[in-house]
Amino acid sequence: MTWIDTHCHLDAPEFDADRDAVWRRALAAGVRLGVLPAVKAAHFDAVRALAHRLGWAYALGIHPLCVDEAGDGDLERLRDALQQHRDDPRLVAVGEVGLDWFVPGHDRARQERFYVAQLKLARDAGLPAILHVRRSADGLLAGLRRVEIAGGIAHAFNGSAQQAAGFVERGFRLGFGGAMTFERARRIRALASSLPERAPVLETDAPDIPPQWLYRNAEQRARGEVARNEPAELPRIAQMLASLRGWSLEQTAAMTTANAHAALPRLRALPEAA
Repeated sequence: MTWIDTHCHLDAPEFDADRDAVWRRALAAGVRLGVLPAVKAAHFDAVRALAHRLGWAYALGIHPLCVDEAGDGDLERLRDALQQHRDDPRLVAVGEVGLDWFVPGHDRARQERFYVAQLKLARDAGLPAILHVRRSADGLLAGLRRVEIAGGIAHAFNGSAQQAAGFVERGFRLGFGGAMTFERARRIRALASSLPERAPVLETDAPDIPPQWLYRNAEQRARGEVARNEPAELPRIAQMLASLRGWSLEQTAAMTTANAHAALPRLRALPEAA
């Protein structure tokens, strides 16, 4: 049984000390393919190189929490990179892009401008998008009504059932990960259990969004205890989705893999890393 981690930041500095060991643990756990989304133009080359070295996939984009420090020329860098690597089978999406209306102190208008501009680049490249959505589902959907693209994934989705339906109607799948493992995450669990079968995909967002069994509270973190997530946790996260849906683990692997392929079609042609 194999799995696809549709959202993992293995290029993050949290993995600098043991990146290859983390990757080997993922393979041993059956996570044979992952998607590495870039968050800054300065990271494009490194993310692409890492995806090729590991035999995984990647996406190129500018994260909404990074647009304040990004120059307008970074959109041109993204356009050029998408053009340069348009025939690279491991380039599967534009991402991570979107809107974040949770973290205070960021320029919302600039986020919206970069988001719409990157949707247009995805449209022009014929690629889906990996969307960052945090208290911003309505804004994201408004952008998708302006600029139609070839679907993609709404990462770490935590919106309403109505908002979820809006993404699904536009060909998007919804990413579920560590947040789903917490008992208090009632809305996420309700969505995961009730969405159409074609909607859910699995992700870790490693090193972020650790599942319940890795979570450390503020006091534990102050003592130096680490709550780093990694792709090898994906099968255990999948067990929660299986339980919520009433699926077997085999059904869950098959369904979420099919959904990942539908969301990011270039994944279908990629061999699994071994």
